[in-house]
Amino acid sequence: MRPIVSEAELGGDWEVAAPDSNRVPGAMMGGFLERVVGTGAPMRVCARPEVTVVIQFGEAPLRVTAGGEQRQLGGVVAGLAPMPQQVTADRIECLEIRLSPLSTRTLLGAAPSELRGEVVDLDAVWGREAPLLREQLSETPTWAGRFTILTAFLAHREPVGAADPEVAACWNRIVATGGRVRVQELAEWTGWSRQRLWSRFTAQVGVTPKQAAKIVRFRHALDRLAAGQPVADVAAICGYADQPHLHREIVAFAGTTPRTLTH
Repeated sequence: MRPIVSEAELGGDWEVAAPDSNRVPGAMMGGFLERVVGTGAPMRVCARPEVTVVIQFGEAPLRVTAGGEQRQLGGVVAGLAPMPQQVTADRIECLEIRLSPLSTRTLLGAAPSELRGEVVDLDAVWGREAPLLREQLSETPTWAGRFTILTAFLAHREPVGAADPEVAACWNRIVATGGRVRVQELAEWTGWSRQRLWSRFTAQVGVTPKQAAKIVRFRHALDRLAAGQPVADVAAICGYADQPHLHREIVAFAGTTPRTLTH
């Protein structure tokens, strides 16, 4: 697990931490600290099949750049398919949470549909609780202590409703098949019309069923490319029509080429 939703060249010397167990169902946690100050290594925000929360507890804010504009934030939330953006900081000191979209309403206190296509200021989601949480984390000297604080914080979040069982089942099937499932098959499986499935799924997951399948397939392809598998093999295994099709999907979801992401 890397900071943010990055597949970029990070550089520097990193301290990486993980909790001793999966403390919160539906969430994965990680801690990242850049020992070398001032590298400002850029990190690319890419689509992925989780909602990603980054809490920067060090003194240096995150700098989020998109469309020629830059924001300085103490934390960010990225939906499943954010617009390609870059994030930098003079020094990364953060906790990252990756949430299943099915858990986002409970653990984040917001619906995934509110995050579609955006990298959102964490303060806008958690309000005054966000800076208080950052202060607690910054005053805690150990990763174990920080994970304990974050676990307790998530446990007391106010849920805003759960996903329909049919939506949850469709999402799990998309993930299980690596994104290689047709929307019509999902609709027949649930007994819903395509229109009802499209509407309910989009409202509760934040993207359409078709886009969800594309994102899951994209991440499978990216993992294989990062492992050094040939592009032609990855395109065939992941169900792309050809290499140009895979190239277009990566550019669309990551804002760059396969070569840039894997080198």
